[in-house]
Amino acid sequence: MDFGRLITAMVTPFDKEGEIDWQATAALVDYLIEEQKSEALVVCGTTGESPTLSDKEKLQMFSFVLDKAAGRCKVIAGTGSNSTKHSIELTKEAEAIGVDGALLVVPYYNKPNQEGLYRHFSAIAGETKLPLILYNVPSRTGICMSAETTLRLSRIPNIVATKECASVDHVALIAADCQPDFHVYSGDDSAGLPMMAVGGHGIISVASHIEGRRMSEMINSFLEGNVQEAGRLHRALFPVFKGLFECPHPLPNPSAVKYALELKGVSVGSVRLPLISPNESEAEFIKKLVL
Repeated sequence: MDFGRLITAMVTPFDKEGEIDWQATAALVDYLIEEQKSEALVVCGTTGESPTLSDKEKLQMFSFVLDKAAGRCKVIAGTGSNSTKHSIELTKEAEAIGVDGALLVVPYYNKPNQEGLYRHFSAIAGETKLPLILYNVPSRTGICMSAETTLRLSRIPNIVATKECASVDHVALIAADCQPDFHVYSGDDSAGLPMMAVGGHGIISVASHIEGRRMSEMINSFLEGNVQEAGRLHRALFPVFKGLFECPHPLPNPSAVKYALELKGVSVGSVRLPLISPNESEAEFIKKLVL
């Protein structure tokens, strides 16, 4: 399964009461596919505020986005958690809905060792036929899945990719020894092009909500061998890549990108507690960044 080169980790639109805004979700799906050139959407991942969504809401989102996408892009369900049993149950329910794949985050807070990670993901893979993407994000989970563990897991037929928020070196180690049909995605926008240079396949992105078209151009330029143009686009986009997370000091995702979308005329509402909207200085920074 090839999910494409540019995947958007989609925000979850909320109304003024903090409930899912289905009309805004439908408009967002169209916008990301048609305007920002997303080849796949991750639904209810971290950027989709998965910690604050109930399983019922997640399943509703999977079904709604799948119907709205109508085959125009792949739909990847965020079904991972720090409970193997829960992850299996949610993944199986997502599979029954008909999604194209699932994204499984490294278990957070309980901090399993590498053998525990291997058994966690292999247990989930054994209970579904869905293509699975691993998600290694040490800054959020408190642990880093080693390249060796990722390579072990890559030999399981329906584990087809990994989203990496570790170092470029880490990606290089995986890319050096994985099978050609196992894909490594950057989970960090600013590392996307450097990771592709050492064997990465593409980017699972936040910035693609507002800069997907130029990011697609950057990726295509690199694939066509026009490294200078790819580098130029990366440098032009770099302030956005960084600014959405550091405006002007660290702001938890997706507070900044939701505000940026609102500035662009794409209604997605605010975030759910414990996240909060940008303060006055942060809002002014985002305006200068994206307008």
